[in-house]
Amino acid sequence: MPLVLVGRDGNRRVVTAADRLAEDAGLHVGMPATKAQALVPGLAVLDADPAGDAAALERLGVWALRFSPMVAVDAPDGIVIDTTGADHLHGGEETMLRNLVDRFASSGLEARVAIADTWGAAHAAARFSGAAMALVEKGETRQALAALPLGALRLEPRLRLDLTVLGFTTIGDLAAQPRAPLTLRFGPQLGRRLDQAFGAIPEPIDAVRSPDLVEVRRVFAEPIGAPETIARYTGKLVVALVAELELRALGARRLDLLFGRVDNLWQAIRIGLARPERDVRRLTRLLCERIETIEPGFGIEVMTLTATLAEPLGDRQVISSLVEEPEADVASLVDLLANRIGDRRLYRFAPRPSDVPERSVTRVEPMSLDDGASWDDHWPRPARLLPRPEAVETMALLPDHPPVWFTWRGQRRRVRRADGPERVFGEWWKREAELATVRDYFRVEDDAGERYWIYRAGDGEHPETGSHRWFLHGIFA
Repeated sequence: MPLVLVGRDGNRRVVTAADRLAEDAGLHVGMPATKAQALVPGLAVLDADPAGDAAALERLGVWALRFSPMVAVDAPDGIVIDTTGADHLHGGEETMLRNLVDRFASSGLEARVAIADTWGAAHAAARFSGAAMALVEKGETRQALAALPLGALRLEPRLRLDLTVLGFTTIGDLAAQPRAPLTLRFGPQLGRRLDQAFGAIPEPIDAVRSPDLVEVRRVFAEPIGAPETIARYTGKLVVALVAELELRALGARRLDLLFGRVDNLWQAIRIGLARPERDVRRLTRLLCERIETIEPGFGIEVMTLTATLAEPLGDRQVISSLVEEPEADVASLVDLLANRIGDRRLYRFAPRPSDVPERSVTRVEPMSLDDGASWDDHWPRPARLLPRPEAVETMALLPDHPPVWFTWRGQRRRVRRADGPERVFGEWWKREAELATVRDYFRVEDDAGERYWIYRAGDGEHPETGSHRWFLHGIFA
């Protein structure tokens, strides 16, 4: 049944939220509750809980810290995330947006997201562009906002109504007018919102923080700005944070170093680690490598180091070289590469139970534990498996003979030796279409000594088993 939430606007009880069924029935936010109940018999009415909504939004902001160290609540229904220097860790801006939408959808929440140069522009694009995902290119903020309505500027309702009466309907209408008469008539809020949206003046983000986070802070009597000074105090903060982590038997998996400038702007550095760490030298080195991305401006007066992701880490046993040789530790290399190019680009392959070759491998984290699983070595497999099998032209005697020659990527190759077939059946328990399908794989070697992995789709006799076309799937070393 249709559902609405009802709250108080002065002495009136009005609709504060309506679900899709209620909106389809003609109800909307701001409508008197009695009128809504009269229009829709059997309407489900619940009391609004603004305090509970605000607390839930705050918790959602803390959850969003996994995407960036600079996250703030954009009340009453939004979150603003400063992704500067952090988007590459999530595969780029577009991939990060899609990941955000998918994460919310998996929790039953429908979200509209946008990325822009400024908080105001992202706020406007997310709510008024009409797209579930909006990406405003750098330098195109003014053009992207020109056609959006006045409500996208976060103006007070009374001010928005006054502007509408005068004939202003879009942000472009306001931006084209001289600023002085508008400020004289409507006050400074209008000009400030325009400048914030276009990036003429900064809009600082007051980042949310969970009380459970392990955090250390340093406030300076005199602002600092030299890279050497920043690096020195970074090391001191790391020492203090590691001491706190040791008390809680934790290791850091993600660190956020925040810099508060004298002009009330915040900048941040984020590093991730492949496994929990409390090594002072390693953490300091990773953080100091990113200091060059910070613009101190007129000086930094506050530095905060936070372990936004920490996991249990006990004392490690020191292995004596007299007893056994220590294993090579590549964690530092993984951390270095992940923080430069993004952790999504680092992975290793692991086996997965499947007879279909492209399904028998999966990507896992580079430092994930080895579960001992391995591929079946009864049949040899190529060192390089193509992302997708590529069609080849060939000639072979059906049903079980290997090809005599094949043409791949415009080059004809004569087969000198061949081995097979190895029959692979479809996984009928996944899709009914694979109930009768088969592949016959052959290892072939051409006149140049190159070896390839080729298969025929089908058993060579019955059409329901496949198209009987030939494909090249892999290359042997």
